[in-house]
Amino acid sequence: MSHNSFGHLFRVTTWGESHGPAIGCVVDGCPPGLKVTEADLQHWLDRRKPGTSRFVTQRREDDIVKILSGVFEDDRTDGPRTTGTPISLVIENTDQRSKDYSEIRDSYRPGHADYAYDKKYGIRDYRGGGRSSARETAMRVAAGGVARLALGPQVTIRCAVVQIGPNKINRDNWDWDQCEQNPFWCPDAEAAAQWEDYLDGVRKSGSSCGAILEVVAEGVPPGWGAPVYAKLDTEVAAALMSINAVKGVEIGAGFASAELTGETNADEMRKKGNDVEFLSNNNGGVLGGISTGQPVVARFAVKPTSSILTERKTVTKDGEDTDIRTKGRHDPCVGIRAAPVAEAMLACVLADHKLRHRGQVG
Repeated sequence: MSHNSFGHLFRVTTWGESHGPAIGCVVDGCPPGLKVTEADLQHWLDRRKPGTSRFVTQRREDDIVKILSGVFEDDRTDGPRTTGTPISLVIENTDQRSKDYSEIRDSYRPGHADYAYDKKYGIRDYRGGGRSSARETAMRVAAGGVARLALGPQVTIRCAVVQIGPNKINRDNWDWDQCEQNPFWCPDAEAAAQWEDYLDGVRKSGSSCGAILEVVAEGVPPGWGAPVYAKLDTEVAAALMSINAVKGVEIGAGFASAELTGETNADEMRKKGNDVEFLSNNNGGVLGGISTGQPVVARFAVKPTSSILTERKTVTKDGEDTDIRTKGRHDPCVGIRAAPVAEAMLACVLADHKLRHRGQVG
């Protein structure tokens, strides 16, 4: 299997399967001299790990990250610092229940990658989806922790769930602090309370639902990205689209821009001191593929979790019709735990473009 890496100067390669002994990644191209500890990375992983509420999978993984290379400390440094060499990170899998999947080893789960993997490779790890499992995203979050260090404290990246199923937030109630106060990463306290009842019903019925999330990076200076084939928004969209179960991405006003006029869609400008002030941000902080200094804003849609208890029609590996329902521990809304992953992917893309920009213009 190829294509397990993403990024150019800041490059991440992940490895491992859902029910293997461990998962890991290698971060190549991180600048030297950055202070980093395992605790720095663990903070971000703790926000993603399973079993944190009744609304996510009850698989109990501590997701303890270990740094194996690329960091050095001696009496001349004030703590561990990156050396500029590849940073290898690993997380052990400790709560696999492979027997949950024994009944479906020869049947393709609808909505999953089972059929496509089998047709492409002729072999698949049926235990939780193997490499196609969202378990892999834990390593993206770890790599994102390194990327945040490379970006520095001036860049802030946050993600919020703005819709679960048909239930949307009220944007007038937006409060970033609320995202850390409820299990949904919801910036609207009233919506979060309503979502509890809705998701309890979805969970108890053995079904699932989708979600829409919004990820925002503030403090990105103007100039990152490049025209044509290295557009910043192109690579942000690709990074978010690579997250499991994501089926749509938009930048700024996105698809809603089709309903706007040229007058309302254009982000007008006025002089402000020695700088420029934009009067709107319909383009999501990117013009011509290059950051404008405004917040970089993207939204993405996550489909309903495919692993559900309701029986679905499918076929076996031998081509026979059958019905299937997926046992195991699964998220009723997989979009909830996508928030920390989206932050990590955006951090990696921005870190990569920061280094590329520095290489281009000094």
